Amino acid sequence: MSHGRLIRQHMVWWIFPTVPITGESPSMSDDEKLRLFGEIKEEVGDSAAIIAGTTDNNHRKSIELSIEAENIGVDALLLTVPAYNKPPQEGLYEHFKAIASSTSLPGLLYNVPSRTSLNMTAETTLKLAEIDNIVGVKEASSDYVQITQIIDGAPEGFKVWSGNDDETFNIMCMGGYGIVSVASNIIGLQIKSMMNMIVEGNVQLADKKHHQMLPLFKALFWVTNPIPIKYAVNRSGFKIGTKRLQLSDPDESLTSRFDKIMDLYEADLPV
Repeated sequence: MSHGRLIRQHMVWWIFPTVPITGESPSMSDDEKLRLFGEIKEEVGDSAAIIAGTTDNNHRKSIELSIEAENIGVDALLLTVPAYNKPPQEGLYEHFKAIASSTSLPGLLYNVPSRTSLNMTAETTLKLAEIDNIVGVKEASSDYVQITQIIDGAPEGFKVWSGNDDETFNIMCMGGYGIVSVASNIIGLQIKSMMNMIVEGNVQLADKKHHQMLPLFKALFWVTNPIPIKYAVNRSGFKIGTKRLQLSDPDESLTSRFDKIMDLYEADLPV
């Protein structure tokens, strides 16, 4: 993968039926998830990589769904730290090790303590990095010491992606590989531009671009995501529908503030 291939407009699609970051997958049945994987893969063929979220706090079901996703033809798996169970670190290691051994697909770990109430430590991540088909981690812990330890200690070929748009600049400057992005659903080409600046060594220009996009990065998390990003995409003219309960539509007090931020940017969606 290149940095740019993290951007949706660059024809890599990330499907996350585990945690509701840019979708509402926790409200989907397994059949709906598998249909989603299959239809998107059929549509894009070999022009894009489909990374399917197949894990939750049910260990056996996570393995079964991972195998079914591989049979459908997805290209990789997103392996998310389970919510609610709060297993010890050794339990996390054995959980992901077993899932990885059940499939030949590459796996991308996902550490998001704000959603799961559990942090996967640098030690556990680096231990998992020794497994051949675990190829990277989406780090959303916001712990720069931990993220630096993973970047410094990872074996060759193991990549660290930012899990938060407002941390992409810092993490890439520390040696991270890119971003699994929320905001790229609305300003993906602009995020790609900042990333290219970092890769090319134009750090000052990238820093300026980061600061320019930062108000939108923050506004997209004023309330539970994906409420703001779905609103933003719909408002841009790319109609993606409404939300499933338990999510709700943003009220006027939110949209009136959000619209002022969104209007500072030009959406780069193909509409």
